[in-house]
Amino acid sequence: MTLTMSLPIHTPVMVNEAIAGLQPQPAGHFVDCTVGLGGHARPILERISPSGRLLGIDADPEAITVAQAKLADYGDGLTLVNENFANVETICRQYNFYPVDGILFDLGVSSMQLDTAQRGFSFQREAPLDMRFDPRQELDASTIVNAFPEQELARIIKEYGEERHPRRIAKHIVRNRPITSTLRLAQVVEQVLGSKHGRIHPATKTFMALRIAVNRELDNLKLALEQAVNLLCFHGRLVVISYHSLEDRIVKEVMRSEAGNCTLELISRKVIRPTSLEIESNPRSRSAKMRIAECLKPSEKERR
Repeated sequence: MTLTMSLPIHTPVMVNEAIAGLQPQPAGHFVDCTVGLGGHARPILERISPSGRLLGIDADPEAITVAQAKLADYGDGLTLVNENFANVETICRQYNFYPVDGILFDLGVSSMQLDTAQRGFSFQREAPLDMRFDPRQELDASTIVNAFPEQELARIIKEYGEERHPRRIAKHIVRNRPITSTLRLAQVVEQVLGSKHGRIHPATKTFMALRIAVNRELDNLKLALEQAVNLLCFHGRLVVISYHSLEDRIVKEVMRSEAGNCTLELISRKVIRPTSLEIESNPRSRSAKMRIAECLKPSEKERR
């Protein structure tokens, strides 16, 4: 990506709710574990500047490049790291960035990733089967689609996509190998499930399942949430925006477990959803769910 071109436009989800949940104050220290294009990072930086600091993490190097350009005016107040948030505790300790006042996760795929055809996230554009957040990793969607055994492919589609007909889809994929493009895979799935009905394309769940498997999203989320609790200061806030039931289930389980251990207090016992006005203006927000928790124990540094 060249920054001589216009920077991508991104509409962040539930910004007001996220800021209200994090409660950023001047001189605060915050971590945005999915900094993306800076949509949530900017309002955080606005509230903690000039002496506050934000650590932004993203597995996607293109997102880091764009965020750096969009948030350049915050100078030393911003540190950006191209890494997977599964390593958030190691990253924070490496940069001496703990304890922190708040940690944000905005899960899912960014607008830039969906709208960039060659990334292979969308079944609406012709592209290679990729779906990697981090292009440095070896496993991509093409490997799963064309090399994984039929039984394992069915398991992925069922477990991560919550698809009702995983075995039929997996069998038809195997019969039609090699499948090299997003549109061809969407066509193969459509041959099994029939043409589009309503607003959800028949290939939606299969594509989501492959993306989750490629990026180990659920495993990484659980690892990151468990580490995040260790990084928060006393009364520090954890805010998570998820987009499907599997993510939300992990968030809910981790938060409730930590609440049972008296480590966290659940600020929102029920999920917070976007307003009807936001959904109307940004349809991609319609499936968003936010959960908020507050740390009840001092960090190791605060105990010294």
